[in-house]
Amino acid sequence: MSDATTFYLTTPIYYVNATPHLGHAYTTIVADAMVRYRRLAGDNVWFLTGTDEHGDNIARAAASAGVSPQAYADRISGVFREAWKGLGITNDDFIRTTEPRHTTVVQAILQKLRDAGEIYLGTYGGHYCFGCERFYTEKEIVGGKCPDHQTPFTWIEEENYFFKMSKYQGWLIEHIERQPDFIRPERYRNEILGFLREPLQDLSISRPRTRLEWGIPLPFDDTYVTYVWFDALINYVSALGGPGDPRFETYWPHVQHLIAKDILKPHAVYWPCMLKAAGLPIYRHLDVHAYWTVDGRKMSKSIGNVVEPSAFTGKYGNDAFRYFVMREMVFGLDADFSEKAFVGRLNADLANDLGNLVSRATTLIVNFVGGLVPAPPSFAAFGTDVPDALEKARGEVAAAMEEFAFQRALAALWEFVGAVNRYVDTSQPWALAKDSTQRAMLDGVLYTLAEALRCLGVLLAPFLPDAAAKIRAALGQTGEPKLADAEWGRLAAGTRVQKLSGLFPRIDERASGATRTSSTPPAVQAGRAAPVTIAEFGRLDLRVAEILAAEPVPKSRKLLKLTVSLGAEQRTLVAGIAEHYAPADLVGKKVVVVANLEPATIMGVESNGMVLAGTAEGTLAVLTLDRDLPPGSKVR
Repeated sequence: MSDATTFYLTTPIYYVNATPHLGHAYTTIVADAMVRYRRLAGDNVWFLTGTDEHGDNIARAAASAGVSPQAYADRISGVFREAWKGLGITNDDFIRTTEPRHTTVVQAILQKLRDAGEIYLGTYGGHYCFGCERFYTEKEIVGGKCPDHQTPFTWIEEENYFFKMSKYQGWLIEHIERQPDFIRPERYRNEILGFLREPLQDLSISRPRTRLEWGIPLPFDDTYVTYVWFDALINYVSALGGPGDPRFETYWPHVQHLIAKDILKPHAVYWPCMLKAAGLPIYRHLDVHAYWTVDGRKMSKSIGNVVEPSAFTGKYGNDAFRYFVMREMVFGLDADFSEKAFVGRLNADLANDLGNLVSRATTLIVNFVGGLVPAPPSFAAFGTDVPDALEKARGEVAAAMEEFAFQRALAALWEFVGAVNRYVDTSQPWALAKDSTQRAMLDGVLYTLAEALRCLGVLLAPFLPDAAAKIRAALGQTGEPKLADAEWGRLAAGTRVQKLSGLFPRIDERASGATRTSSTPPAVQAGRAAPVTIAEFGRLDLRVAEILAAEPVPKSRKLLKLTVSLGAEQRTLVAGIAEHYAPADLVGKKVVVVANLEPATIMGVESNGMVLAGTAEGTLAVLTLDRDLPPGSKVR
């Protein structure tokens, strides 16, 4: 971790035109995991979430429901509050943009900007999308419809107040270029720099009350209400009481915003310009994650594939849901959600790897030494494989969490789980227990298992809080854990251990409806030769794919899970190349894939394509290019 001991993290405030879904839940869960980790490290943390409640969409939704906008916002905001409570989210504050504390700060900032000449009255005509609640420029319009909502625009020409955002274009470009990690991951920094190559327009920051009443009135002209984005972004400041408040002075210098990529432009362009104009410090980092698809398709109410978190947490538990979304999405890249993949991860990682380890380790300690932890062994003679694996995992988790790489942090922890499972298999305490001359060795093995579980109970706490607490309780550990507790050798001899089984019960995939199919790994299918016609060969869609991420498939020596870019889309592929390539060596390579195969579920991971590879005398090589072609290029 960095030297900073104060940490302020915000989620977006969620728009109350819809109830919580998978995207909302993912953002809030990873934020919760981050602040839990920072608290574990001893930092002074403040964690904010909340709801955005003004604007055209809310007024129209309320009218459709036959209630006032305030009553509608009260109801949906309450649903978000209860959803986060159900998920065990540990936010310190929940801000609503209809609260007086927020209105006061918004109007103070608006008045300050007006007094400084940063806001002026002007006339503007343009194509307006009521769903987005903003005007679109001619360059942004494709096919005459809103690119997000696919609805026709409404031409609106009206007098409004404007913020002189164009004035700050040069400053913003320089600020982003001077601080490479200001917007991260880098792909989103590059996207904003690309956007800023075009002239930046001034921002309309009001709506006339003749067509919209539901908003915060401008303090200098109450015939207008504040544009919803100029209102909403200020929540990050108003929740701390605004400039001069002790809480603001404590936490604002350390703020980081966590968002999804659909609201990148307001946070990366509007917000820093607003802060600069208002004379407020700019936030430290903007951390941006990507989209979830569901079974390969965009979430949509009309399709009926919107994932409601409660449906999965009620069925499988909070920890399983948390684990899947953090492990499955590489932060910054799109990911796919399916119940098949969910159950596959639960069974392989949580039930098999972690659950079985906890069950057999605690059972061995209870059965062979009466549940009392033996004295620690002398590792000079006994070996340091498990302590070394712990130190490696601690370092990798710390590095990953600095970069919001939750998937990488969990992969590192599961490497440690795997190391401890292998240690049980190789040390065979059940065999040692049969030989009285091996009692010292048995005690050493059982101490190692108990201490490994104790440290897991600490390190897993930010990610699987319920399971981690159960592990610590089984090891007789009370009180709130600290990251320093995960240092090896702190478990006292004589500590009482209780059996802990069923931490994550294995799911019957047929009963759950999450059926799995088995398939030969794509790259292992070499050697099959059968005559094909030109027409048959022409049915194959061969494409150039760039490997964006790679990781081992749990419980497999041969398989790697690859996230690849085909230019216009990203996919997950499973390839049987783990014995020939390290994951890190593949990232950035451009390979050839078959892009039109039917999806196949392999070891719980849905593979959407095949990597082409050749083999000869035990050597395997994936097909790469001798000249550079963009991802998605057709191979003929």
